[in-house]
Amino acid sequence: MNEQDLRDCFAMFALNGILSCNYDVGEEPAVLAYKYADAMLEARKQKEEAQGIVAIKKKPRSKI
Repeated sequence: MNEQDLRDCFAMFALNGILSCNYDVGEEPAVLAYKYADAMLEARKQKEEAQGIVAIKKKPRSKI
């Protein structure tokens, strides 16, 4: 998945959350969703130590 696809995926989930809240967010929900998506992409670029639980990665499987 490339970064643009990931951005669209993040925006989709953010939009779902925005629309399910049923309150006035003050700007177009789609525009706000992409702002949230951009913020999530920026958070992914931070050092792994600063990300908390997001930094957890799967361990490679051992060959038995």
